[in-house]
Amino acid sequence: MPQSSRFARCRSRVLPLIKRLRDDQGSSSLEFITVGMIMLIPLVYLVLTMSAIQGAALAAEGAARQAARVFVQAETVAEAEGSAERAIEFALSNHGLDPANASVDIVCAPDPAHCLTRRGYVTVNVAVVINLPLAPPVLTGNFPVQIPLDATATQQVSQFRGSQ
Repeated sequence: MPQSSRFARCRSRVLPLIKRLRDDQGSSSLEFITVGMIMLIPLVYLVLTMSAIQGAALAAEGAARQAARVFVQAETVAEAEGSAERAIEFALSNHGLDPANASVDIVCAPDPAHCLTRRGYVTVNVAVVINLPLAPPVLTGNFPVQIPLDATATQQVSQFRGSQ
């Protein structure tokens, strides 16, 4: 078989394939959809994650602020602790977080033994941990699927407080 006839047969098979590959008719919409989905899915996940983080940060900050406010307005320490606990539960559950998973620290200054002394300071720290949205619980290895957040608020006990 001569070399030129083999080349002609191969060329007759390859040329239509090359023409078909070079023809862009109809592929731009497919490329747009493919690239759009590749870009859109991570963007939507980023928005979901940032929304969850922002919501939890607002919940923790609001819980700490309200707990400190109601603590310094109470008449007794027991009443103050109960009011602070209710304020924290309300603020966290209002944002869809479980109050049982929150860590709360209340520190009194200048005398930690007497929280409601005049011109004393009460500092409330609320720490919460949120799960990444749509993250399966299987990924608990080296991949962080939880984000810790905390907020601190300090309020001063009124100098006109009557009991102490």
